[in-house]
Amino acid sequence: METRQLGRSDLSLSVLGLGSWAIGGDIGDWGWGTQSEQDSINTIHKALESGINWIDTAPAYGLGNAERVIGKALKQTSQRPYIMTKCGFYWNQGESELIPGLSPEQITKEVEASLSRLGVDVIDLYQIHRPVPEHQLEQAWHTLAELKKQGKVREIGVSNFTAEQLASLHKIAPITSNQPAYSLLSREVEACILPWCQAHQVGTIHHSSMANGLLSGRMTKQRVANLDTRDWRHKSHFYQEPNLTNNLDFVAKLARLSEQLNCSVAQLSIAWTLAHPATTGTIIGARNVAQLAGLIGAAEIAISAEIYQRLGDLSGQLQQIEGSAA
Repeated sequence: METRQLGRSDLSLSVLGLGSWAIGGDIGDWGWGTQSEQDSINTIHKALESGINWIDTAPAYGLGNAERVIGKALKQTSQRPYIMTKCGFYWNQGESELIPGLSPEQITKEVEASLSRLGVDVIDLYQIHRPVPEHQLEQAWHTLAELKKQGKVREIGVSNFTAEQLASLHKIAPITSNQPAYSLLSREVEACILPWCQAHQVGTIHHSSMANGLLSGRMTKQRVANLDTRDWRHKSHFYQEPNLTNNLDFVAKLARLSEQLNCSVAQLSIAWTLAHPATTGTIIGARNVAQLAGLIGAAEIAISAEIYQRLGDLSGQLQQIEGSAA
């Protein structure tokens, strides 16, 4: 699989990385419903065998469960992928509500807990999960820079940050990467964030490239209705009307184009994000080996300038429809 350098670091990442939000399982408001631990471990092993060399996770995914499962999977293989996790949310014992917090004391507790759950000596990329609370961002970034000096983390990055927030922190210590949401259904980062990252040699690893499953090509209104009652997507704006109908109509158009290119809607959607010049890599979330097999081929799809433009035009038309309906 093709690899790309992450920002100015010495991390060379496969263009696809394995995400672990769904692997975290059922945590109430922000989980994906029940999940088999063995399916998760098998998926991790298959991803590594397929050329993926990094796994993205966070304590918030399953209240530490995703990190624990990754730790178990790593003990059962000789392969050592890059491990990326995050800080910024905690929870009270016995509760599932995620509480934002970026104090030095909280981050110090979080990094030690993540190292323990993952069973590793160093975290390859440590990220601030979200820029909240905003008044603690600069203090938090100083803390992450100190963790890097101590050798607990190799590189430091952020997730879901604006260009203004990126610029502010970059003055304190260099940002290795930003992790924004980016897909054919969510392109806001193209205006300012991706250009800023390019201009400052900050790596970009995208999350939500399949718009939480809508761009898998497998979603129908019936399947949406049958999602696990604990699946957080019931609250997602992508899945609310009239957006759901508009989005499924858009996916039907993608399906016709993907048939011409002999690939799936999911593979085409992921490959489109990889074609943006700011992209280092894109996260793919898979709950089992079969799902992974349906996504991994995205790394091999070469999108021509013509197809890239057609996809962008189709996406732009959808944005106009949804914008006029708002």
